[in-house]
Amino acid sequence: METLREKVSAAFADRSKLKDPSFVEAVKETIRHLDEGKLRVAEKGATGWVVNAWVKEAILLYFAVQQMEVMEVGPFEFHDKVPLKKNLQAAGVRVVPPGTVRYGAFVEKGAVVMPGYVNIGAYVGAGTMVDTWATVGSCAQVGRNVHLSGGVGLGGVLEPPSASPVIIEDGAFIGSRCIVVEGCVVEEEAVLGANVVLTASTPIIDVTGPTEQVYKGRVPARSVVIPGMRTKKFPAGEYQVPCALIIGKRSESTDKKTSLNAALRDFAVAV
Repeated sequence: METLREKVSAAFADRSKLKDPSFVEAVKETIRHLDEGKLRVAEKGATGWVVNAWVKEAILLYFAVQQMEVMEVGPFEFHDKVPLKKNLQAAGVRVVPPGTVRYGAFVEKGAVVMPGYVNIGAYVGAGTMVDTWATVGSCAQVGRNVHLSGGVGLGGVLEPPSASPVIIEDGAFIGSRCIVVEGCVVEEEAVLGANVVLTASTPIIDVTGPTEQVYKGRVPARSVVIPGMRTKKFPAGEYQVPCALIIGKRSESTDKKTSLNAALRDFAVAV
């Protein structure tokens, strides 16, 4: 891997090196490792998530070295540089037509992709449901036993290579039509109600105590979150701007499904 990293980073700094077939092969081998789950764009360590910037560099270079081609899948025709993921049966992954997983994404055994989309560089853990029209953007990292409800949009974060991708940790529930972009992190077992929008600058306000506590870019573990509005002054007057409200905590339980259902019911969260 160290040799791959050195070649990829050198080629990213000087693209003329891609005239050398060994550098092109290093890029393609890196994407193969991504596709097989041997590499990840980001990994959780003892002190938090760490971005493997050189892997994102390889993805960007892959677009440069690949040629456009026509791909036919049954009655469908595609024209692109990146092929579709193959060998889904052997991988133990269910993809419902016309769900799409792009080559260079890894989907762990037991995950289900309804007619949604998983982009290159993404990681989807075992037991996770990517529901209808949900989008897992480039490099997004989705943990195990996550539910991405219908129409959820996880934004892609490719540039700059050092930027953190969108991260949804194990056991989280993301309600219908939620949008999570700009490298936001939804921590373990958190619940986002329908239509929550999270950007890097969105105030995520815990309103469960006597005074508010404001987070940005991170939803704490087991938080139950709904869309909200707050008043903000502008030169033209005062207006309501979007925020997200933490209205409670999902209880810790050995029965995660029971815990989730209780959270949705107790806090009247629309999903």
